[in-house]
Amino acid sequence: MAKLTQDEIRERFESSKEFNEIFDAFEQAIEQRIDDIELYRLLFWNSALKAEELSLFGEKLAKEFSHISYDVYMWLASVFEVMHSVYDNYELALQYYKKASTAKPEAMAPYLDAADCYEHDLKIPPIHLLIDFLKQGASSVPEPLPIFEKLAHLYELSGNDEMSMFYKRKFDEGPSPPSDQSPEE
Repeated sequence: MAKLTQDEIRERFESSKEFNEIFDAFEQAIEQRIDDIELYRLLFWNSALKAEELSLFGEKLAKEFSHISYDVYMWLASVFEVMHSVYDNYELALQYYKKASTAKPEAMAPYLDAADCYEHDLKIPPIHLLIDFLKQGASSVPEPLPIFEKLAHLYELSGNDEMSMFYKRKFDEGPSPPSDQSPEE
């Protein structure tokens, strides 16, 4: 097969409907060491690809170019949340938000975006999984107030008023003073 230019790869990612054609372009992009996340966003939004195929591409891309793995996982989560809106894909979205948080633990976006993907009427993804993920995030990010607010809301939706009030109080208390300084008296 002839070597594709970056423009030809872009065209295939954007408009090809044939998996093999897309796969060949992806393999060439990897071989050419193209690490432009904008190019791969076109691949992720290609509606001809199934969820499993997107996961295959995303996992390979994150492995090959670890420095863009956070962006890869965030984009995959967004695609699964919006475009592949069947039950399993909300859990796939959560899975990729978790991977993004592993790639960049101090980032707030994976936690807040995961909380926003909760569908109360459908009860997906499972609320207890979201709550556990957000609690992990509260201990990882530098300023957890927005996560406390989301936790209060999720606990309220789950009917746990005691925990909802706990996180509302934590949110209302505001940021804690830096740990290396004692609070002023």
